[in-house]
Amino acid sequence: MKEPTWNEPRKILVILAHPDDPEFFCGGTLAKWAREGHSIQYLLLTCGDKGFNPATQPDMTPEKLCGIRHGEQAEAAKVIGAEPPLFLDLPDGYLIPDLNLRRDVVREIRRHKPDILVTCDPQNLFALYGINHPDHRACGQVVLDAVFPAAGNPAYFPDLLAQGFDPHMPKEVWCSLTNQPNTTIDVTDTWEIKLQGILRHKSQVQDADKLIERMKSRRTEDSTDENPRYEEKFRVIKYG
Repeated sequence: MKEPTWNEPRKILVILAHPDDPEFFCGGTLAKWAREGHSIQYLLLTCGDKGFNPATQPDMTPEKLCGIRHGEQAEAAKVIGAEPPLFLDLPDGYLIPDLNLRRDVVREIRRHKPDILVTCDPQNLFALYGINHPDHRACGQVVLDAVFPAAGNPAYFPDLLAQGFDPHMPKEVWCSLTNQPNTTIDVTDTWEIKLQGILRHKSQVQDADKLIERMKSRRTEDSTDENPRYEEKFRVIKYG
């Protein structure tokens, strides 16, 4: 599938599990879209409150880290060009794609009424670093379950209708972190912006130099260190 050629600004809602997921998974694409004039809103299901090692950080607590990561994600979103992020603040590491969470996600889809919804692929069990985090898989699963059949159908979650959340169906769903892509975006021009967004997550970056080296090594195989090219891949589902 070719890169999108949207004729007018799109409203884009990014629903992922943790702070830093948007930047790591698809920050180059989000930065590209922001610079093309599209509106981007992040919704993180958790605040990543377990992203520390008690053995080496004895003074850190989940509550303290939650606040830190809120701030880091706000800074990173600004670098990317997104709106200030929103959080459900569910417990990190414990996401379950059950009906309660599905209702919450349906509510947010109906609240924000995005043209484009971005999440991650729930079928991706393995990632570059090993086993894909269960929260990533749970997030992708509950978002896709919320999109179809519930978000656009008034028969689902009538209590949300009573609260004023009318049905809404996104035009497209973009699944990042996928092993079965059908769309590739050239993000060479925004790779540095993606990297700068990632570096705003200081609590999660143990060695900035090594991170930069690792990220720069992810150039396409047909490019060179002198003239690198970078891509981000997605599974895109279109609804009309």
